[in-house]
Amino acid sequence: MRTKRISCVMMSILMAATVLAGCGSSSGSDASASTEAPAADSAAASTSASSTADASADASSTEAAADTASSTADASAAGSVSGEVTAAGSSALLPLAQAAAEDFMTENPDCVITVNGGGSGEGLKQVAEGSVDIGDSDVYAEDKLDADSAKKLVDHAVCTITMAPVVNADLGVTNLTTDQLVDIFTGKTTNWKDVGGPDEEIMLVTRPSSSGTRTLFKKWALNGAEEASNQALETDDSGTLLQTVEQNKGAIGYVALSYLVNNDKVATVSIDGVEPTLENTYNGTYKVWGYEHMYTNGDGSDAAQAFINYMMSDKFADKIESMGYGASSKLSDEAAKSHQE
Repeated sequence: MRTKRISCVMMSILMAATVLAGCGSSSGSDASASTEAPAADSAAASTSASSTADASADASSTEAAADTASSTADASAAGSVSGEVTAAGSSALLPLAQAAAEDFMTENPDCVITVNGGGSGEGLKQVAEGSVDIGDSDVYAEDKLDADSAKKLVDHAVCTITMAPVVNADLGVTNLTTDQLVDIFTGKTTNWKDVGGPDEEIMLVTRPSSSGTRTLFKKWALNGAEEASNQALETDDSGTLLQTVEQNKGAIGYVALSYLVNNDKVATVSIDGVEPTLENTYNGTYKVWGYEHMYTNGDGSDAAQAFINYMMSDKFADKIESMGYGASSKLSDEAAKSHQE
């Protein structure tokens, strides 16, 4: 189209030049009125050449401006998202979802993303009811909802999340067996001296029943044993949990690795000699992890789909690991098979 338009412009210019040459002083009468007759033809020719050059320059400028405007419009339209998206649920996924929302809104200023916590169960309930666009969850919808509600939702597994037991940095306990961990969280063991620690009463800091983090920890760290909730402090705010553990020498809780990036105020605890790290999650030796899900009711809105796709894109991939989350693509076959539903 650009070549065709330029050809048309040049043809028009040539025609104009021919007409000017044929008409002589008719197009340049004003300019030649005060000059002598012998100079009139020369002035007309000069004026004609100047007009032709100006027309060509104007045509080129117009063409370039049109192309620039067209390119700008195309660039603006491509990938531009508008509207509002609300998400709620998993506190473990919250930091990543908030970071993604900020980046996404920078690229799409006409779209507003609001992300809240509340626990996986609450997020799944809200998206099933239609009160939010996205339900963030550490567990599959079937673990928190009835079958009819769960089957209406579409699952988007955006990354993996690893959960770690954490204790006060001054406690001095760095490893527990699975049996010791079960005994502590079920209330059977109440003093750290019984598991090789100091003579210090154990303070349990756990999550409410709606928490996906609790569900994952129960399944993969406690072999399905129920926590002694009546003997524990419960909070679904990971920041509050970490602060409680930090301020109480005998405290123990569990959080996602995403909350432990650059945090040296609490200490992680190995389970059966295996440290809670991304590397050990990928190679299948550390078992306390799960997939992070973003559920929509049906396919969800265009804006919700665009936001989820952004979180799963190559552009955002580097931030996933830097914030303590895992890339599903890096799981070994052994690790992936161990967590297949």
